[in-house]
Amino acid sequence: MTDAYEQAKGQRNLLERLGAAIPGYRGFQDRELRRDVDKSQREHLAAEVGRVKAALAGRARDFTDAGQLAALAAFGRLDRQLDGLQQTIRFSDYGASGLFDPVKINEPELERLYAFDLAIVDDLNGLAQAAAAVPAPGAGDASPALDRVRDLVRTLDDRWRQRRQVISQTVQPAPAV
Repeated sequence: MTDAYEQAKGQRNLLERLGAAIPGYRGFQDRELRRDVDKSQREHLAAEVGRVKAALAGRARDFTDAGQLAALAAFGRLDRQLDGLQQTIRFSDYGASGLFDPVKINEPELERLYAFDLAIVDDLNGLAQAAAAVPAPGAGDASPALDRVRDLVRTLDDRWRQRRQVISQTVQPAPAV
């Protein structure tokens, strides 16, 4: 995540760079940039969940085309779980705070949050692999593979919800004015 922040920081225009030279403005600008990077990251993660969802929808169509309708209920439940996870990720709290927010998140705390988020990326990769392992119709019983995907979605959803706890442990009250 630090790499994305540094890359975004390097893409600032001339006016933004000039503003960075103003005392006090740089911290505000950096926090806003981190907020933008956090939003981009959450959008990327939600899109990854969307890709898993689309792959499973394609597999569900294969079962429909093969006339194996018994598995469709499991695919439907999984689709709803993935949709909920995708929305939870997309609309989660920001991992950074603005200049006038009542709480502040400092650099070390942000690094901790980013490390947590990067672990989520690994979890998503495992989810994608498990979804790809769901057998095609006629290639075996899909139930165990679908159960595995469902368990991974539940685990990922639980971990993502822990993000709020990680944020609450890293925020610091703003100094009294």
